[in-house]
Amino acid sequence: MNLYPPPPFTGVPPVCRPDTYAGQRWTFGFPGGLTAEVHTRGARLHGLWVPDRYGTWADVVLAPHDPALTATAARYFGATVGRYANRIAHGRFSLDGQPHQLTTQEDGHSLHGGTDGFDTRLWEAESVHTPEWTGVLLHLRSPDGDQGFPGNLDVTVSCLVGRDNELSFAYAAVTDAPTLVNLTNHAYFNLEGEGAGDILGHELAVAASRYTPVDADLIPSGDHRPVAGTAFDLRRPLSIAEALARPGTVGGYDHNFVLSPHGGGTPHRAAVLYAPATGRHMEVLTTEPGLQVYTAGQFDGTVLGKSGTHYGAGAGVALETQNFPDSPNRPGDPSPVLRPGAEYRSRTVLRFSTRG
Repeated sequence: MNLYPPPPFTGVPPVCRPDTYAGQRWTFGFPGGLTAEVHTRGARLHGLWVPDRYGTWADVVLAPHDPALTATAARYFGATVGRYANRIAHGRFSLDGQPHQLTTQEDGHSLHGGTDGFDTRLWEAESVHTPEWTGVLLHLRSPDGDQGFPGNLDVTVSCLVGRDNELSFAYAAVTDAPTLVNLTNHAYFNLEGEGAGDILGHELAVAASRYTPVDADLIPSGDHRPVAGTAFDLRRPLSIAEALARPGTVGGYDHNFVLSPHGGGTPHRAAVLYAPATGRHMEVLTTEPGLQVYTAGQFDGTVLGKSGTHYGAGAGVALETQNFPDSPNRPGDPSPVLRPGAEYRSRTVLRFSTRG
């Protein structure tokens, strides 16, 4: 039974509907092209409808049937996470010689902005529509001291669908005091369709010659290492099942890959995800230096998805474009520091097509 029927495919302008928990849900797309749904609770990508090689449409983004679960078991599903995506060891860092302590989760570290990160907030939204792009612009103010981060931070996230079957996330932020910023979207994808099973048959390629080894708490444990000869060599497409059969991937991937090339204002290819069963093909391009690949090995069926299927291990894969984990405490990594007078900018584009 389809518990969550797809929205109508609409041209423009974006359609806004009230939502008891999420505040607002916005639906947007061009006729015959991608259709996206965004909830303002957590600036969250809640759905994305994409055709397969036969023209059959499916929602390829995981989300709970009950939106209230985004406060608990499905907290990060599709959300904009920050101020600092990924982990900061023990929630501690120093900035200009001043120590700071962030809120921490159960493992004693700060993850995705702390106990009350951007994923929990109700964002303000407005529609955007041009001949080539349609979607929403989301705004949030994070006050000085929020979760322990210094400085008032004004954040803008645009989520736009393009006529060429692209979904674009563009992030911008300014501050009135030195602070840290590292933003990403935390969507889980299954290109066979949300609730269709696991993603082990998908093929994944990542444009990275190095990766970040981690300890048992998923905190970086040393310098970046070459992927050559390891379970993290995804420079050529490989089925996720085959990749996870390699030694060193117990529990699946939850690791940062060091992208090459990266930097500058032009998005570069970071990864390609392909589902042979449907022909859906997703190219990930980003301006960010890192890609956190998480294959959802810890999913245990607790979350009931939109289509009525409980999400088990490997129900989706997250490809989080971002700075490196714990970079505030790793001087050799790209700096996440934002200062007054400067502007944080980041862009990620998901480009969809089909293959025979």
